[in-house]
Amino acid sequence: MSTDSENAGTHLAAERVVAGTTTDRHVATPPLTVTLLGTGTSTGVPVLGCQCEVCTSDDPHDTRTRCSCYVRVGEMGILFDTGPDFRQQALRENVDRIDAVCYTHHHFDHVVGLDDLRPFFFENKREMPCYMHPDTASVMRDNYDYIFGTDPYPGAANVAIEKITGPFSVPSRYDDSAPVPVDPILLYHGQTPVYGYRIGDFAYLTDVSRIPEASYEALHDIDVLVLDALRPDPHPTHFSFDEAVTVARRIGARQTYFVHMTHNVPHAEANARLPDDIQLAYDGLTVDVPAREPSTP
Repeated sequence: MSTDSENAGTHLAAERVVAGTTTDRHVATPPLTVTLLGTGTSTGVPVLGCQCEVCTSDDPHDTRTRCSCYVRVGEMGILFDTGPDFRQQALRENVDRIDAVCYTHHHFDHVVGLDDLRPFFFENKREMPCYMHPDTASVMRDNYDYIFGTDPYPGAANVAIEKITGPFSVPSRYDDSAPVPVDPILLYHGQTPVYGYRIGDFAYLTDVSRIPEASYEALHDIDVLVLDALRPDPHPTHFSFDEAVTVARRIGARQTYFVHMTHNVPHAEANARLPDDIQLAYDGLTVDVPAREPSTP
């Protein structure tokens, strides 16, 4: 396994990415409403052609579309990832406003719904920032030249790549509302650098198998944590359940929800084995996160 110093030659070091992240940045952030649009692994669940107990289950919690998350911050809406199921997720949850997209990484199951952002420009033509790791930006430019190239296709979504190298703030596309502070959290998905994100006292960490020490420090005082937990058995690029529980305990959020589960995970059975403060998420789960109280001297 490579170390942070070995990765620093080609990738941003975690210390640099999280430099300047303080809990005080989030004191003015309004209460959040977090909706998990999708909670499944890259194949989705049910898996095509599979007849296992989870894929044929009549429990709606066992149906998992690809991972995505929508955060309402006051009137503003911030989206994490646009997977292949984004359109149906947005219709199901009545997503009617997106001010920005924060991409975790460039894998198919997290980006390929990008074109379904187009309807959000029918009434509002203002540019939508898409925040991402520099490596993700390079892949997105290559794969979506008709959107991000020098001669975009007429009618393409008016989105702009914003490379993240440190904490940033998301402006409103609709009015003069105060920008929302967002902290990128550098993670590793196998050997691939990816971003998790913190808004207020909420953090979203999907597709991760290692968290650098500096990134742990940037997750201090989290209230609600969404965390990758693929399955009970180990995997080279995702946390297993046992690994995810250990990480959740170290971060110490009041409530943790696991996402990115495979069809090896029956919801009711697996959830019953977890502590009350660490639970499996499911598609459509909505959680309120209170505003941060100012720190006392």
